[in-house]
Amino acid sequence: MAKSKNFYLILILGSLAALGPFSIDMYLPGFDAIAKDLHTTVPKVSLSLSGFFIGISLGQLLYGPLLDKFGRKKPLYIGLIIYILASLGCLAVKDINQLIVLRFVQAIGSCATAVASVAMVRDLFAVKESPKVFASLLLVIAVSPMLAPTAGGYLIAGFGWQYVFVFLALMGVLLLAAAYFFLPESFKPDPHYSLKPAPMAKKFLSVLVEPQFYTYALITSLSFAGLFTYVSASPMIFMTLYGVSKTGYGWIFALLSVSFIGASQVNSLILRWHSSKKVINWALMAQGFFSFLFLIAALNNLLNLYSTIAFIALFLACLGLINPNAAALSLAPFTKNAGSASALMGALQMGLGALASVAVSFFPEDSVLPMPLIMSVAVFLALLILLNGRKIVLARTI
Repeated sequence: MAKSKNFYLILILGSLAALGPFSIDMYLPGFDAIAKDLHTTVPKVSLSLSGFFIGISLGQLLYGPLLDKFGRKKPLYIGLIIYILASLGCLAVKDINQLIVLRFVQAIGSCATAVASVAMVRDLFAVKESPKVFASLLLVIAVSPMLAPTAGGYLIAGFGWQYVFVFLALMGVLLLAAAYFFLPESFKPDPHYSLKPAPMAKKFLSVLVEPQFYTYALITSLSFAGLFTYVSASPMIFMTLYGVSKTGYGWIFALLSVSFIGASQVNSLILRWHSSKKVINWALMAQGFFSFLFLIAALNNLLNLYSTIAFIALFLACLGLINPNAAALSLAPFTKNAGSASALMGALQMGLGALASVAVSFFPEDSVLPMPLIMSVAVFLALLILLNGRKIVLARTI
């Protein structure tokens, strides 16, 4: 492929992959306003975020087999149409339960874009190129936390939280047009691929028992659980506890995303001298160290706005190194079942993220503790999996 063609291809794939994160981040500054309008509490509103995570987790298991049977584009169209309709439905909600349900449906639609974009990277690029391509996708995805909360904050302040969902519906329409006119079909449909529960379960099981897959998919998923803990807890911590404004929260969120973006791009340079496995080893150990310091500071009431931002930035920088390498290593053993493998990895990420976000809702609004506590537990489990799995995959190379 020519470089210019690669650029536009990665831009579209990255934008598709960013739809879910954009849908998560953009309405975060409106938690207080939503709680007031729907006569509920901010922790209850955060359950709409948990519902979104659960929808993405379950939906990816559905779209993985569909992508392998019908090709990449048709399931992508279906997902985007579901997303657009659910986004418009969010405009008319009368209570928080309706919002939670519609956010779940919206997620079912958006996860098609996440699964398809990752599977198409595996289709269109060589295995050794994948970490760099994933890092490029992360650059596009990372625009979401830079722009979404900031834009959402101004949109909510000027027009109301409902207009966030107007914007998201329009974004879905534009991506549907881009996918239809500019994306190639990268996978020949397999008419013999069965969508019956038993064969589907068998295919997922064949992916799940691959040691390289479950080791690195679980590592990236647990690190993502820490990310979703930050996303879920940050509105309460920054706006309720530290008194940051809606627009100020958006700028903090954007600032923090720079550490994630920067690390993911530095990763491409590091890979010139070190393997993906070595990068993951060091980044995960650093993430565990920073999480532990964050937890100690929270337990001893040593945190303020600026130190909290610093610890989160360090955690996200480590994640920027872990995720592209772990994603590439997870999918490397697969060709025929790349769609199912991509879906299963995404389901693990979002499923653990949903559990983390639900856990946040059980803590009081006036404490920073939930964030470093859940982050530390997640990274500790990831380190245990790495120590156990590296013996099995040590001889394998990406």
